[in-house]
Amino acid sequence: MSKQRFPLIAANWKMNLLRTEAEQLVASIVNNGPYNAEVAFAPPFLYIPRVGEIIESNSGFFLAAQNCSNHNFGAYTGEVAAAMLSDCKVSMVILGHSERRSIFNESDEWINKKLIAAIDHELIPILCCGEDLEQRNSNRHREVVGQQLERCLSGISADKLQKLVIAYEPVWAIGTGLTARPEQAQEMHAFIRSKLERFHPGPLASGTRILYGGSVKPQNAAELLECNDIDGALVGGASLNADDFTGILRAL
Repeated sequence: MSKQRFPLIAANWKMNLLRTEAEQLVASIVNNGPYNAEVAFAPPFLYIPRVGEIIESNSGFFLAAQNCSNHNFGAYTGEVAAAMLSDCKVSMVILGHSERRSIFNESDEWINKKLIAAIDHELIPILCCGEDLEQRNSNRHREVVGQQLERCLSGISADKLQKLVIAYEPVWAIGTGLTARPEQAQEMHAFIRSKLERFHPGPLASGTRILYGGSVKPQNAAELLECNDIDGALVGGASLNADDFTGILRAL
């Protein structure tokens, strides 16, 4: 991890927890701080206001959403606009997660529109990218991730990407118990940074935080976070347990 980029550990709860469980989890993690990282909680939409209340007076904690619409307002049943998230004091939004891509058929072009909507409403996007096992085994992982980045970031100027966060999530390691070896993760993080430099020559690439997501747990967090181009983690299952998530935070 580079000293010039302050680490970020983001908790993606997905569609888990009931209200009381969510309150207890956040309170436990906050009360065990401070940590040597920024911490973002991405609860289900319904719990965003309550989680926001709990972390409100604690510096270093941020409210995130798991998704947003590419539309601003209108007749889009079930959608949540970026403006609405911003109005609820949300700071960050996860976009392009592999589950959104595979289950809900979100394309890179669709994610690009969401990215623009998020930036227009001053949300910090956490843009996810990553390859599946077949793409990894056929040595196409760099090609796949490069194309995802190119399409998702298309038409967005460097000045609008100053707060962009990228999460590299090898799909084959999400929820499977498998984890990319530190050298595999570092290779891809360095590749992603080089692609950013190619898209926008200048300070953007060196300043962008790139998180690792894929079965991060206390037992492997330290060796992953020691890698020079890994600036934090996007944590799924382990973020649902206070001891596990705190263990990851203590790895820094």
